[in-house]
Amino acid sequence: MKLLLDERDMKFVLFEQLKVDRLCERPLYAEHSQELFEMSLDEAGKLAEKEFYPANAAGDREGCRFEDGRVFVPESFHRPWNLYREGGWLAMADEPEVGGQGFPSVISAACVETFGAGNWSLLMYAGLTHGAARLLQKHGPAELRSLYLTRMYSGEWTGTMCLTEPQAGTDLGDLRTKAVRRPDGAYHITGRKTFISSGMHDLSENIIHMVLARTEGAPKGTRGISVFLVPRLRFGLDGALEDNDVACTGIERKLGIHGSATCSLNFGERGDCVGHLLGRENEGMRIMFDMMNEARFFVGIQGLSLGDAAYMHALRYAKERVQGAPVEKMRDPEAERVPIIRHPDVRRMLMTMKSSTEGMRSLVYLAGYCLDIVRAARDEQERELFQGYLDLLIPLCKSVCTDVGFRVCETAIQVHGGYGYCRDYPVEQFLRDCKIASIYEGTNGIQALDLVGRKLTFKNGQLLKNALLAIEEILGKIRKNFRLRDLVRIYEEAQENAVQVARFFALKGMTDEFHVPILYAKPYLDLCGDVGMGFLLLWQAHIADRKFQEICRDHRVQDEEGRERLLRENRSAAFYFGKICSARFFVNHVLTQAGGKARAIMNSDKSALEIPDYGFALQ
Repeated sequence: MKLLLDERDMKFVLFEQLKVDRLCERPLYAEHSQELFEMSLDEAGKLAEKEFYPANAAGDREGCRFEDGRVFVPESFHRPWNLYREGGWLAMADEPEVGGQGFPSVISAACVETFGAGNWSLLMYAGLTHGAARLLQKHGPAELRSLYLTRMYSGEWTGTMCLTEPQAGTDLGDLRTKAVRRPDGAYHITGRKTFISSGMHDLSENIIHMVLARTEGAPKGTRGISVFLVPRLRFGLDGALEDNDVACTGIERKLGIHGSATCSLNFGERGDCVGHLLGRENEGMRIMFDMMNEARFFVGIQGLSLGDAAYMHALRYAKERVQGAPVEKMRDPEAERVPIIRHPDVRRMLMTMKSSTEGMRSLVYLAGYCLDIVRAARDEQERELFQGYLDLLIPLCKSVCTDVGFRVCETAIQVHGGYGYCRDYPVEQFLRDCKIASIYEGTNGIQALDLVGRKLTFKNGQLLKNALLAIEEILGKIRKNFRLRDLVRIYEEAQENAVQVARFFALKGMTDEFHVPILYAKPYLDLCGDVGMGFLLLWQAHIADRKFQEICRDHRVQDEEGRERLLRENRSAAFYFGKICSARFFVNHVLTQAGGKARAIMNSDKSALEIPDYGFALQ
């Protein structure tokens, strides 16, 4: 697993930073233990490394095939999919009553990261299935749950979410798919959907679609949308499966995720497509957001998975690739050639990738941990508090991790040089597979509007106030560490810049310049991402510094020479010191730019709004 992701950092965030083993003190997770968590992570790593990863490159080359209305996934995907399904990984964090194992979501997220680093295209079939199953579990009637739920959680049948239509991309209010009520209470479904991940494939016999549609007489816009369960194969009167008039008309040829089937689907071409309402009519958007939030969290893990895999490959390459003399002997033609990890610019790129992936991992795992507290809360007040944290974290996880993860993949190619641009190494595939993450499940611009327009304004900014209080509680402990005081000062300035912009947006929102927060929502989300990851890395550095000082005392290190020897010979010391370096690097290289980013937002430059359409280019 060392080639796929940083296993040691994964366990540091889980067990030393978040202390997720404490979840076992709560009744919901009482049957689990840290030992069981670690065993599961290790088993996920073995499956990812031995089965998922070897199928990845072959799947990328082969891609999916569309023939006579049928879709075939890469042949190499079938064995790892069956092993994944048989291992019960899909329902790892779900209740035993539906076939799950009841693990905390944060442990499941770590396993998702592991499998995703091995083969994201394959993992997508599981991710969409799980989201659809959770939607059915929460909003479906008992008769539908009994027919479909355990089959979906087991992976015997898979699932999708069908939102997008050719004429309506992000603007779901324009969708035209229709649902006409039948005498038996079911609905006739007619319409077209496009860009449907896992919409048709041969990994499972049946595919259960969650379809957004309009009922007769429904209000215009998003208020008139309902959600329906539409199986590819339905149960006939004799209990046997029969065709449900769901047809695939083609698959997309894409930049990346070639092994993931992205389909166009027609529902009811013959007038015989039957769907079943989830919840009540016209509640589709509210219901679908349950699935969307999970999907956005899942996509955030995509950025983390591919970014960390790219970093680990780049690190290995930098240690093995011998080129050039050390900088102090660069003018000496007779000097020995050294691995490129010895070159300062390469080390700078590696530090950028290291600090970025460690910050992303902490951000994602924190969101998973908050979800676990919501599910296992001791009272309603605790549940509401952690739900608020989670509401803030979801747009950050989705947007920050997908943008930063892509930049990490890009930097990994740079470390590889010309070879990184070729298919000799997997980093170019990681970059291609990662790009879509900032686009689907709501573009990152949509995540920014969600943060600024919904989350910051909720209860007059109470979510942000609660988050700042939680940060202050931890920051108060870090301030006592004199070795980190210079970093704390920079962090506090960056945090204050983010708070000032939030106040600025609130004031602008009450004037005729309300468009300014909309125009600069994405830059503000990016600023919040910098501050959020900076805090998490600073928190990590505080923990790591204590551990490093303990190791130094245990080994009686008294001077610089002794410390250097310790760092060469002791892996734990090197790891903890590396964590401190990650925080120092990120705070000094990223958070020092926060003031400039905040000023750029609050300058309220309206050039992008004032320029005429033909001012961009005369076309």
